[in-house]
Amino acid sequence: MAFWQLYFLESGLGWAVLGAMFAVAGGGMGSAQGIRIASGQAAGVMSEKPELFGKLLVLIALPGTQGFYGFVTLFLILWRIGVLGKAVDVSALSGLGILAIGLGSGLVYWRSAVYQGETSAACINLVAKKPEEMGRAIILPALVETYAVVALLAAFLTLLWVVEPSLKLVTQAVQ
Repeated sequence: MAFWQLYFLESGLGWAVLGAMFAVAGGGMGSAQGIRIASGQAAGVMSEKPELFGKLLVLIALPGTQGFYGFVTLFLILWRIGVLGKAVDVSALSGLGILAIGLGSGLVYWRSAVYQGETSAACINLVAKKPEEMGRAIILPALVETYAVVALLAAFLTLLWVVEPSLKLVTQAVQ
């Protein structure tokens, strides 16, 4: 039996694994890019004020959380399709649904991490001029993070529905 037929047509394992990898890739790429943006700004500030390193490190690290959300999404997908229990049972249709979940959540993780890196960079400038504003500076990038958390929760909830073994699609004959 051909690889494509086994993993993509007769079962949805191939689609589901692709979805899991899109979630991980989106979160990882976005986090790396967001941290790069914040780090570039922090390096400039620390060249003149090295004593701010401890405060700036928090702002630099904030965009990294989306990479972890992608990793959590990967585990949720593997858990729901049975890979972790070594009893895989996912239909091709469910696999396509999981692909959509992974792709959608991965895109949100990616973009929110980049936007969070940009927000963190702006807040690094704030802390450079007013170190006492660190508390407020953390809140602004955290607001961007909210949408990555929403995507993670949406992925979890939709995975509960999409892979439900008793899920049957009912169609009516057109008369």
